[in-house]
Amino acid sequence: MELNRRDFVRRAVLVSSSILFPSHLLARRKEERWVPAYEKLEREGKLAQRIEQAYAIFEKCQLCPRMCGVNRKKGEKGFCRAPLNPVVFSYHPHFGEELSVVGQNGSGTIFFSNCNLRCIFCQNWPIAHEGKGKEIRDEDLAEMMLSLQKIGCHNVNLVTPTHVMPNILNATRIALKKGLHIPLFYNTSGYERVEILKILDSIVDIYKPDVKYMDSDKAEKYSTGAKDYPEVVKKAVLEMHRQVGVHQVDRRGIVVRGVMIRHLVMPNRVAGTEKFVKWVAEALPKNTYVNIMAQYRVEYKAFEHPEIARGITVQEFMEAMDWARQYGLTNLDPQSKALWEFYRQRRSG
Repeated sequence: MELNRRDFVRRAVLVSSSILFPSHLLARRKEERWVPAYEKLEREGKLAQRIEQAYAIFEKCQLCPRMCGVNRKKGEKGFCRAPLNPVVFSYHPHFGEELSVVGQNGSGTIFFSNCNLRCIFCQNWPIAHEGKGKEIRDEDLAEMMLSLQKIGCHNVNLVTPTHVMPNILNATRIALKKGLHIPLFYNTSGYERVEILKILDSIVDIYKPDVKYMDSDKAEKYSTGAKDYPEVVKKAVLEMHRQVGVHQVDRRGIVVRGVMIRHLVMPNRVAGTEKFVKWVAEALPKNTYVNIMAQYRVEYKAFEHPEIARGITVQEFMEAMDWARQYGLTNLDPQSKALWEFYRQRRSG
């Protein structure tokens, strides 16, 4: 039978594939399941050590850059006002995150009460500022993680985790022993100490830090005196990237590893968006996942400050996205890009 060129190439590829990748190796590769970082560390016998190291910090709490130094084991409370045990406001599948985070079944989100930053425009101020929620044990937190996995959530999404990091680590190990196997997702304001993040190395699978400001005066004014925020968050993001790299998804398009950065566009260029995208383009790979968000709204005490006492304009969002493109960022959030395209078409129409 005479072969045409297409058939010849197809057969050649099949033959070479069978030589390079024998069927038993292909089958084995197909059977391999994705393993979360914390499970690998447990196999190495190192996870328990990290938990012990983290819990020791409670005796002179320096979990965040505030470095209050209070003894939370004795019931003392620092800036975040958190007790020794975690306080949880709610836990449930969440569909308000990025598409690769929520997938089809949602992100298994646990909202921790209290906060180490406490922005005056906080949209979750009853939780972050007032600490509304229920105090629980680490064992209860582990059961929440397992419950979220059982209903099909794609990850354990830890919102505002900084001040309860040791509890999270302990709960993760408890849950792992009972079958937890989905990614651990650290969803943070970005106000993190590098020394603390290093404890999380090879435990956290996905980091999603905010980068709120690039100007220390704005950070001091709008985030309860956190003047060091811009420098702190830049060092933190670099450490997160060192640990987990760029955004990676599985065959379903669900994120399993990497850094995802959120940046909220604020009125009157308060957030320093152009400086932000320029820094990302220079300090990180240009395919770093960046979500430039248009969701700012006047909340909590923002109405007391004229500079931020209004929503953003279309022009402010458009210029933010344009800066990101001009500086060469190639992995912008799809929903943000769709919104930019929508506004662009309306203007040109």
